Amino acid sequence: MEALAVRLSQLDSHVDGAIRVIMFYDTLMRRRVDLPALARASAGLAECVAGIRLHGTGRTIRVSPDGRETSAPPAPASATTPITLDEEEIGTVWLERPGAPGSLDLDELLLERLALAAAAVVERYGPARTTMADPALVELVISADSDEAARARALRLLGFAADLPVRVVAVRSQLPLDQVGGLLCPARPMKAAPLAEVGVILATTVDQARIPAGVRAGIGAAESPDRSWREARTALRFTTPRRPVVHYDGLGALALLAQVPQDTARDNADVAAIARIAGAPEDLETLDVYCDTGSLRRAADLLHLHHSSVARRLEQIAKTLDIELTEPTGLIRAKLALTAWRLLNA
Repeated sequence: MEALAVRLSQLDSHVDGAIRVIMFYDTLMRRRVDLPALARASAGLAECVAGIRLHGTGRTIRVSPDGRETSAPPAPASATTPITLDEEEIGTVWLERPGAPGSLDLDELLLERLALAAAAVVERYGPARTTMADPALVELVISADSDEAARARALRLLGFAADLPVRVVAVRSQLPLDQVGGLLCPARPMKAAPLAEVGVILATTVDQARIPAGVRAGIGAAESPDRSWREARTALRFTTPRRPVVHYDGLGALALLAQVPQDTARDNADVAAIARIAGAPEDLETLDVYCDTGSLRRAADLLHLHHSSVARRLEQIAKTLDIELTEPTGLIRAKLALTAWRLLNA
């Protein structure tokens, strides 16, 4: 390969040089080399720094003519060519040739063949494993407006195999999203990206036990990424400080509350009553714990209070709500009203 590069540098015929460049990259593609090998071969052939960058992963490879990856500050690119796959730009290749280029036409041809080879490598092996991804690609995966061909192409570019289902997790967290994603799915394909105020994590498996404290997460159940995203966003709305992680498939009929129009929920008498006690955090917490446990003594244990103190609080809350909390029907009303109020403020 190095001998071929030497011969190419000595050619006077542009046509012969072009043919040799094409043959050079055809040989590399037949050998199924990876991206670093492509960059090394290209730098040796061009006798200057060659670079490859993938948009979806942010990965950049810059190799000097001696075959080593360079950490020197990049020089202005003397020529660039986009890497395209299925008519979509997924990256860029370039040369950093100092001074006047020897043959601009051959540089352009070299980069054209390098871009084709890089696209073939990405399609064959997928991008390097990283956590953060291009938000545009992630949005293409989870959007209900994407057709299946575009969704499949985006998943492939993100490194997901076609035969694996992808779960979607909606996250709110003060922690960096890459840290949350790395904990959530440490050993399987996973990508993360921020969209508006919500973090999106795509993963083939989700380990709920590894979600760090302080993170709110809604986990979708469907195998279709767009539907799983809708479910994950809904589940995220049901999270609370006491219940920071919610699976959509664990909501059951409660998920129907997310479909109630906000004006309808706000005008409901029980929901309006919850809003009146929301200014007293202790009362709200007491009602929340009691609704979850259905037991005065269990609620007292969780609140670290004497059961008589909790009983007095609940008696006052019941008067404010005008709901008999000791009756099964009243407890259901209070729980539904509390959940609907939270959804209004999610």
